[in-house]
Formats: sequence, structure tokens, C-alpha cells
Amino acid sequence: MTILIEQPQFEIQAEEKKIYDNEKELVLDGGFAVPETNAFGHNFRDYTVESARQEGVETFYKINHINQTYDYVKKMREKYAKCDKAEMSIWECCELLNDVVDDSDPDLDEPQIQHLLQSAEAIRKDYPDEDWLHLTALIHDLGKALLLPSFGELPQWAVVGDTYPVGCAFNDSIVHSKYFKENPDYNNSAYNSKYGVYSEGCGLDKVMMSWGHDDYMYLVAKENGTTLPSAGLFIIRYHSFYALHRSGAYKHLMNEEDKENLKWLHIFNKYDLYSKSKVLVDVEEVKPYYMSLIEKYFPAKLKW
Repeated sequence: MTILIEQPQFEIQAEEKKIYDNEKELVLDGGFAVPETNAFGHNFRDYTVESARQEGVETFYKINHINQTYDYVKKMREKYAKCDKAEMSIWECCELLNDVVDDSDPDLDEPQIQHLLQSAEAIRKDYPDEDWLHLTALIHDLGKALLLPSFGELPQWAVVGDTYPVGCAFNDSIVHSKYFKENPDYNNSAYNSKYGVYSEGCGLDKVMMSWGHDDYMYLVAKENGTTLPSAGLFIIRYHSFYALHRSGAYKHLMNEEDKENLKWLHIFNKYDLYSKSKVLVDVEEVKPYYMSLIEKYFPAKLKW
């Protein structure tokens, strides 16, 4: 069962930021300041800069866009909704991510547990009373365990990267969208119109998203009876849906609850993106706090 929470009493714009001329830092809503460039000295989410890592990122998206079809996503959701791959605690899964690096991320090549803690700690500083948001930040990428042998060892293109709806037309705002022309659904009249198999205001929970860690962790949280508010689940499932929360695409599929939860996703996204850093968090120092949140919102052991 999930609960609704009071929504923030202000409108957040996805790109809202302020640049100080003498500091060259982006200052976000709660005072959280971060470098203007990523760990490699480039702008965040810059998919055009030439580098060895960027070449790999583009190759990743080409494979992803060709293979993420409506039928494929349906098959993977049915397979992984059973949550029969493993049984472990949230923190045990966090530790597993020490072995995972996201090939689709142009901003960081550190193990994923550091990204989780960096974003969670930054949010905790600025929103100290929203403990559900701290925990959501910690667990939002745990679905990347799909890359590991015990979870199926899926290829990177089926686990990470930006997500987008399948079953309707691919939007041009999706990164490296040119490669969708090789996707079988691109020329399928059942799936290539504005609405496809969906309808106006049907709600994003009715929409099939490209398969990956976001949807998997969402399924795991729901299957295991989390008491996170609906905004937390919304963040988990759609935090990589940049075509929506960065470009405003696909809003015609949203219902009223989606629109309210999107405000929290806009807040979260800034920390998810801009907290990536080579400055590492002391895991043992912060572990007790996050263990208390896990106990509050999840059972001791989860089925994955």
C-alpha cells in the first residue's frame, strides 16, 4: 500500500538554476551548490562532446533504441514481476552495486553506490524533514543489479540509460533518437502514432516504459509492500524519463496524480544529476541513518 504526501507549495522548473559569475557553481533550490562541469570537465548530460567515453555512450543508445520494442518490454515485465531472482535486504543490494558502473552515463564512472549516497546526502541536507525522499534517492538505482549474474546479467542496453514510452511514437527529444528508425515498432502503425495503444490522460502507470533498472526497482518496491508515498514510487520509475521531465514530452498521457508527483521528480532530478562527484561519501558513517529508513519503509528482506 502506498500513501500520498503533501505536495510542495511551489512550482519547480526542470532547468531552474542560478550561476554565480565569481564562483561558477550552480546553486539549486535548497542551497546545494555543485560544479558547473561533470567529473570529466564537460557539461552535464552533454552527448555531443567528442571523447572516448562519449563514443561508447552513443553506441550504447544505438543498441538500446533498436531493441527496446513493445513486445520486448512486455516480456521482460512479465519475467521480472515474479521477483524470484534473489532474496536480500535493501542495504545488501546497495553493496552489490560496488561492482556496477553505468556505461550510459557521460558524467561519472564511479561505482553506483557512491552515486546513490551522493544524491541522498545532498537531498538530506536541503530537505531534512523528507526522509522518504532521502531513502528514495538511496534506492532509485538499485535496479541496476540486473547487470549482475544472480539477477540475469542483462546487457547494459536493457538496464541503464534514459527511458521512454513504448507502444506509441518515439519523441525526437529522446537522446540519439535517430536510431529509432531501426526499431521494428518505428514503422508499426499500431505503435507509431502520438497515442499508440494509449489514450489522453490515461496515466503513466498505464504506460509501458522501455525496460531497465527504473521499472524493475518500481516492480520490486510494489511487490514487497513498501510504504513509500506515491511520489517516491513515481521518482523511482520515471527518474530516467528525461523526455518528460526535461523536455516536456508525453504530458498528454499524464493524469492529475502524475502532474503532482512530477513536481517532486523535478526536485529530485537536480540532485540525481548534479551531485555526481569524484568526492566520495564515507559509507560507514552514513549507514546507520539509512538503515533506519529502510526499516521504516521496507521489510527486512525483499524478493527481487
